Amino acid sequence: MPRKSTYLTSTDQSSLCLQYLRRCGGSARLGSINFSLSLIQTLVNQKLVKINNTGTGFYVELEETK
Repeated sequence: MPRKSTYLTSTDQSSLCLQYLRRCGGSARLGSINFSLSLIQTLVNQKLVKINNTGTGFYVELEETK
């Protein structure tokens, strides 16, 4: 019988990150989130999030889906 892994896969992490951003109102400061930069880069490449420099820091924002 195969054992279930206790580690989260990248798809689990990306859905958790997107869920976190939705709960934060659509954006969060890049330095305040606890997700890896490679995960953030993957979400940017998939055009699910974007990075915005507001002058006071970098923010990760959900892409507007219309």
